[in-house]
Amino acid sequence: MRYHSTRSQDFSVDSAQAVLNGLAPDGGLYMPETIPQFDWKSCLQGTSQEMSTAILSAFLPDIPDMKTLVKKAYTGKFETEDLTPSVPVGDYSVLELFRGPTSAFKDVALSMLPQLLTAAKKEKGMQEDILILTATSGDTGKAALEGFHDVPGVRICVFYPHGGVSQVQRAQMVTQEGNNVTVCAVEGNFDDAQTGVKNIFAACRGKELPFSLSSANSINIGRLAPQIMYYFRAYRDLLDSGKISLGDKVNFSVPTGNFGDILAGYLAKKLGLPVGRLICASNANNVLTDFIRTGTYDKRRPLLKTTSPSMDILVSSNLERLLYLLSGDTELVASLMAKLNTEGVYTVPNTMMEQIQTEFWAAFCDDEKAAEIIGRVYKDYGYLCDPHTASGWAAAESYVRETGDHTPMVVLSTASPYKFPAAVLSAIGGDTSGSEFTQMARLSQITGVPIPKNLSSLEGKEEKHTGVISKEKMLPFVLGL
Repeated sequence: MRYHSTRSQDFSVDSAQAVLNGLAPDGGLYMPETIPQFDWKSCLQGTSQEMSTAILSAFLPDIPDMKTLVKKAYTGKFETEDLTPSVPVGDYSVLELFRGPTSAFKDVALSMLPQLLTAAKKEKGMQEDILILTATSGDTGKAALEGFHDVPGVRICVFYPHGGVSQVQRAQMVTQEGNNVTVCAVEGNFDDAQTGVKNIFAACRGKELPFSLSSANSINIGRLAPQIMYYFRAYRDLLDSGKISLGDKVNFSVPTGNFGDILAGYLAKKLGLPVGRLICASNANNVLTDFIRTGTYDKRRPLLKTTSPSMDILVSSNLERLLYLLSGDTELVASLMAKLNTEGVYTVPNTMMEQIQTEFWAAFCDDEKAAEIIGRVYKDYGYLCDPHTASGWAAAESYVRETGDHTPMVVLSTASPYKFPAAVLSAIGGDTSGSEFTQMARLSQITGVPIPKNLSSLEGKEEKHTGVISKEKMLPFVLGL
């Protein structure tokens, strides 16, 4: 299958090379020339691993023996064989994406990406090491480190915004073991780190280096494609519970900052899954909500620190893929991305805005509202959710209230509440004194919800990666690795 850049059809590679490259040479994102033909009904009959195998084989056919790769990626690493179970909570179904090794939704993709990357490397006969560069707003970093540590022929460097992640998220990263891992804080916010990584790719293009660069962010199609599976899993769970019949539409409310999580849902729909409306849930950094409602993307605003830091993003990289999918026009996408880079704002044509609003709906949720949702959902249903999930719940409620659409609703739960114990504890009326580890213990004592083992074991672990650099020093830092 041929892939090319969202900004030009000149840069064409097969699917294995697209995974290896991560980012196209012109700074665009790789997309398949056509969405593959797919038997979505047959896919729904399989286990989660079988669903993943079918979807990844369709999108990445140049990477061989996908069944074996999927088995290596997932077997024994998640709390349940379903990988991403759904649970009924009130009027909604909550899709729990945090049952993996780092308690965040990124585990689904970042358990798979190392398998895809090493298999693609072998398929292409690549001899040099691959250096994975990743910017994280909190969850991607640890999930990538967990997936790639001590993988032969691969090194990984993770950048995170200094002071911009929770104490638990930071502890997960800075205590990471492995001879091939590097973690460094960057002075600034996530957008600074993400832009810095993209700039490193651009600066290194065409230069002789002792390694090849790739990415574990969802700019890499090998990171994005594995996420499609859990939309099929959620649909199958609703079928099994008798809440829908085959062919019925299902709406999904998706907390998202970089637009990858919700774009995976749109790709599931393109494969044939009966997805109804995709509801984009933002926090107070509501650049995506404004865009979906107005057609204008404007990053010229302060980046706010919130209790849902994984969505503290103003430049949503994967939105570029949606613009390409809707228009098929690489020149238009290139011009819009150039405007975003130089002017900080762009407006899509009216016809595209109408397409977007047909497929998507959007709302945002500030910290106060998120706390209200966490407290109310726990009080009414005994279900404990994190602030990101609360944003998804709030957006779902807003959508139903404003549209009157009572199509079955799935809310994606993207992280364990124990990754953000202060916000969750406060929302249910608990004492937030002490460290986040003290807060985790108190939260578990109050609610009876067990702390994930990967989080409870963090306290007191040796910090191995404590560096902090300016964003201007990211390139020399990487070249010195």
